[in-house]
Amino acid sequence: MIKEAESGVPVPEICRKHGVGQSTFYKWRSKYGGMDASDVKRLKELEDENRKLKDMFATLSLKHSMLEGIISKKL
Repeated sequence: MIKEAESGVPVPEICRKHGVGQSTFYKWRSKYGGMDASDVKRLKELEDENRKLKDMFATLSLKHSMLEGIISKKL
């Protein structure tokens, strides 16, 4: 879609064709503009990995807090 807009196709026409709002298009263009398809794919992979790592950290942090609570009650 971004490539279409760069080639001169009007943004409202692109948005109608793909069923996307103009605000969404402009958000995507600000985030992904100037990137190749491989760059976008790699960015999405990194975002996925980051989400998984954050989830793992939250889980381990919660477990650690629970274990500290159990240990402090025993002392």
